[in-house]
Amino acid sequence: MDSVENSGAESSVHGENTRVTVDDADSGLRLDRFLAARLPELSRSRLQALIAEGRIARGGQTIKDGNHRVKPGDTYTVDVPAPLPAEPQPQDIPLTVVYEDDDLIVIDKPAGLVVHPAAGNPDGTLVNALLAHCGASLAGIGGETRPGIVHRIDKDTSGLLVAAKNERAMRSLAKQFAAHTIEREYNAVVWGAPRAGEGTIEGNLGRNPFDRKRMTVLRETGKPARTHYRVLEKFGDGARILGSLVACRLETGRTHQIRVHMGHLGHPLIGDATYGRARQTPRARSPEEAAAYTAAGEFPRQALHARVLGFQHPSLHKTLRFECAWPEDFSELVEALRKLNTV
Repeated sequence: MDSVENSGAESSVHGENTRVTVDDADSGLRLDRFLAARLPELSRSRLQALIAEGRIARGGQTIKDGNHRVKPGDTYTVDVPAPLPAEPQPQDIPLTVVYEDDDLIVIDKPAGLVVHPAAGNPDGTLVNALLAHCGASLAGIGGETRPGIVHRIDKDTSGLLVAAKNERAMRSLAKQFAAHTIEREYNAVVWGAPRAGEGTIEGNLGRNPFDRKRMTVLRETGKPARTHYRVLEKFGDGARILGSLVACRLETGRTHQIRVHMGHLGHPLIGDATYGRARQTPRARSPEEAAAYTAAGEFPRQALHARVLGFQHPSLHKTLRFECAWPEDFSELVEALRKLNTV
């Protein structure tokens, strides 16, 4: 859309590139304060988010420093993306349905599918697929942009997820998640192997103060988080262990909990670009070792699969428990690593 010059009058700037010029009276203001005064239709928090997203520029140079001070004569371009639709639209996206009745639906979510619309993913999500699959009755359950969604798993995590189809089911499932009575077990492939073999990781989780897109373990703030882990298999010849298959049971359900906790333990998930790190693999002694090292080093997502999900059905008043097999990429990774044990 064409850029428009802002003259101080109120107008809609969504979906436009708006230019604002600094006057003498504005000299020395923080960029977010200056823009908030000149663009009253945008909140300071929204403007701070736009700065962090790299959507503010001066003379073609992106400004991402929230403490940036403006100078008279400078002109800033504000790129405001068009707002998301108020309601997500149904889209015919294939779903693997594990269980479904009038109250709820259990899905085996593939890696790569985002759960609900958000900035950067306005459609093509699980919510869009559920609206097409379940019909108009799902709309509005639990909120406009997240109908039926009680919990999430990351885009690149595969496995089981339950969604509510009516308000009663939504309330019941939400209550169970809040009480930590939902059974959730994940399988993860991690670098190395925890020495203890099994244990519990406890550590409050919150936003990393130096990188707000990442979660981290915090000592004094954050939300309590607890993960129980157990090593199922080790991959290596004993003298050197490249990785291991770990079962993780969530007692709480914080954002990125397993990924952060296993990294905090010193064993980040294979393929995790956010919480992992570059690994030095030993020189391969055989074609099998070379294949295993390649499979681990090039795995394109965090090796995490939500394998077990159990909960109390809101109407049947009995416990439902589901298990789902590993997806093909996860299975191939494990099989490649298992060959290390035969070298």
